[in-house]
Parts: sequence; C-alpha cells; structure tokens
Amino acid sequence: MSLISINNLTFRYDGSLDNVFENVSFNIDTNWKIGLIGRNGKGKTTFLKLLLGEYEYNGTISKSVQFDYFPFEVRNKDRMAIEIVNEITPLTEDWQIIKELNLLNTDAEILYRNFNLLSGGEQMKILLISLFLKGDNFLLIDEPTNHLDIETRNNLTNYLKRKKGFIVVSHDRDFLDKVVDHIISINNTNIDIEQGNFSTWQENKDRQDNFERMQNEKLKKDIDRLEIASQNTAKWSDKVEKTKYNTTNSGSKVDRGYIGHQAAKMMKKSKVMEKRIEKAIDEKASLLNNVDRNDSLKIVTLENRKNPLVLAEKLQIKYDDKVIFNPISFEVNDKDRVAIVGKNGAGKSSILNLILGNDIKYDGNIKIANDLKISYVSQSTENLTGTLKSILMDNDKGILKSISTDDDVDESIFKAMLVKMGVPNKEFDKDIKQMSEGQKKKVLIAKSISQRANLYIWDEPLNYIDILTRMQIEEAILKYKPTLIFVEHDETFIKKIATKTIYLD
Repeated sequence: MSLISINNLTFRYDGSLDNVFENVSFNIDTNWKIGLIGRNGKGKTTFLKLLLGEYEYNGTISKSVQFDYFPFEVRNKDRMAIEIVNEITPLTEDWQIIKELNLLNTDAEILYRNFNLLSGGEQMKILLISLFLKGDNFLLIDEPTNHLDIETRNNLTNYLKRKKGFIVVSHDRDFLDKVVDHIISINNTNIDIEQGNFSTWQENKDRQDNFERMQNEKLKKDIDRLEIASQNTAKWSDKVEKTKYNTTNSGSKVDRGYIGHQAAKMMKKSKVMEKRIEKAIDEKASLLNNVDRNDSLKIVTLENRKNPLVLAEKLQIKYDDKVIFNPISFEVNDKDRVAIVGKNGAGKSSILNLILGNDIKYDGNIKIANDLKISYVSQSTENLTGTLKSILMDNDKGILKSISTDDDVDESIFKAMLVKMGVPNKEFDKDIKQMSEGQKKKVLIAKSISQRANLYIWDEPLNYIDILTRMQIEEAILKYKPTLIFVEHDETFIKKIATKTIYLD
C-alpha cells in the first residue's frame, strides 16, 4: 500500500487575502478511487495542481507515485487530432488509436481533422483515447465528463471501474456513484474524506446537516430561556439587596447579613446562567459552518398564448449537403421540457441554433410561433469578458438580440441569483475572464432565469456546474415549469426534468 500524505497544507493565491486551504491534513491510499467534490470556486482544481507541485505552498505533500493530469494540455491545437494523440502517447501505433476510437463508437475520420475545429465532445474523446493508451500512473482527472455524450460517459465509466487509483473531479452524480469508492469533499471550513460513493456521502451529509439544524434550534431556545432567567434573577438580586437598609413594620431593623447572603446567592446564580449562555452561544457558533445554503432560485416566465411554440416535421440537419440524422418530427407546447439526446456531433446544437433563427441547412419543415421571447444559454463561455454589468447590457452574451429592451434583466435579481448559486459578492467586480468555468456558466444561467421569456433554450447548461447548484436548478424548473428545450448529458438531470425526449440517430 502506498500513501499520499498531506500535512498542514496552507495555500493562497498571490494578491489574495483569503487562504484557499488552511492547515489541511489527511492521507490517501493510492488504491482508492476518489471523487473530489465541492462548490465551484472552492479549490478542487487548485488541489490537483498542488499535488502536481505547480504552486508554492506551506506544509508538506509526500507521495511515492507519479501523477498524470487529465485533460492533457494541448499546446498547439492547430494540428490534426492524430498528431496530438501521438505527442501524448508517442509509443502507440495508429491501429491502436483507431481501435480505441472504435470502442467509443466514433468514426476514425476525426483523427485526420484539425483538432481546433472539433466539437468540445470530439476533442474530449481524442484526449480520452490518449488517457486509455497511456501508462499506469496515479490519475488526477479534472471534470472529464464535460461535453461527453451519454454513451462515451459510459465508456469512461467502464474504464475507470477497471482502473486502480485515481482522483476524479466531477459533478455528475450518476457517474460518481458508478466509479468511486471514496469521497473527498471541500467544505466551507474544512475538507472531509469518507468511504463510499456520492449517494452514500450525500445521505451522511444530509443527516449531519439535519442534526446540526436541530441542535441549532435547540440552542437558540436554550439561550432565549437562559437570558430571560438570568435577567429575572439579576433583578431579584438587586431588589433584595435594596431591602437591607429598610425597617420592618414594627420599626425594628432587618437582618442585613441574611438579606445580603440571599442577594449574593441570587447574583451567583445569575453569573452561572451567563456562563451557560456563553457556552451555548459558542456551541451554536460551531454549528452550520458546513451546511450549504440551498436557497431557492426563481424563474419568471411569460405566458404562452398559442400552441405549438415549435413544430418540426421530418426534420434533418445538413452538414455540407449531407444529412446527419434520420428524419425527426416533434412539437414543443407550453410547459413542455424537451431533452435532445444523441452522440457528440449528431446535430443537437444545430437544432437549437435552427430554432434560434441562425443560418442552418436542413431538410423538412420547421415552424416557430411568432413573437416568441427566447432566453438562451450557450454551450461555450469563451466570449464572456468584462464586468457583470457589461454582460447584462450585451444580449449577444447568453440572451438573444431579438428579446426586446423592455425585458432587460434586473441587475439586483441577477446578482441575487448568483449569490444563491454560491458566487460570493467579492467576485462581482472581477473581469469575468478571471472567474472559474463553473462561475462563468452560472453567470449565463443566472442571466437566463432572470429574463422573462416564453421559451428557454439551454445548450449543455450544466458543464462545470457543481452538484448543489444542479439540484437548485432542478428544483426551480420543477417549481416554475418554464417551457424548455435543452441539450444535456447528465442522466440524473434528464430523468428529473424532461417531459419529452428527442433521440437523434
């Protein structure tokens, strides 16, 4: 058995006043299959980079294994994909590469296309086959399921089931349940490590959170009761103390010693109560530190006066005059939540872009209701620059230009949604380029749900989004029932949200 030992690890970025980690200590068995979870911005990728020795830190990290970090860095993306695989795994022969790609049920022709022109899912597949063909080092895998279709996620799942020893950062609950046997959770005030998969961890977390909330309520009641008792006891002590200098009705003097003794007893009792109050307050302060706020998100939709909103008959998307899936027919009515499911490159995003009014070649018929206000979350965050205010003003960045200026997003509501999704106020003045990928995606989602619309179109909205926020989004959709067309590969999300599913073949 080999260990990775972390002792008194403390780290913060240059220029920051807050530590990302402070005096963190624990051990990792290199045979464990570990899921690393936590809110966006909590330091999951930073922790992997610290293990790799890429940042300076205080404390010690000792290890007896070599690490491989995934996704592999691609320095020059303007090359054929097969050149990149050969660079990562130089001893691999072409037939082995093609075999692995076939196992992912992907056409080998993507190997001979420019890597930069591949879709996000296709790029991830190229890196995945490099991972499958590489050596047997301890793996640090950072969000491998982003952009991957369901079939390829299952291939990755099967590979990791056979693999011994890795840390994987993922927000896909179903994926984590299938591949990990330990969870490391980066919490608000500490890091926990426990045996089991994500569902086991979630069950334990809910139990602990509920216990702390009950203890918190009990201590609040105890503090209120003790404060009232202490105040009453102090009042009685003062009142008794004042009678020392009085006389009885017969004119004789009172027993001052006895009265003083009684007053002192009452005052001592009051002081004991004050100490009990202070202790209860200290106990209360130690609770709820790791209980994540799960504030409800809000979606304010516009009423739809006509159905269907979208009607497609024998629709086929064309790339270079070649149709890429069998004809599909569907309609989207008010309150429908339609999932579009298919392999990477099957044309899912193209259907969304066609509905959005973009120039997409197709066969068949498609009709869009007039005067629809559409709110859009794009798959990519690459074009997000500037401040939050500039994002709100620019309808190219997440919301369609066709939406009227009468329905501009209220800045206070938009920011409130971000806070509820775990983005701290201190992030609001940053250039969005400096935010994590998960925080950037939250900006797009917060803008979308703050926009009054008839139809919401979301293209892989959950890429990089942490698990707690995924749950918040699910709850909001089920509560407010927006009309939604979405592309997503998170099977748990699809099962909970979709009322209709379109499968592309």
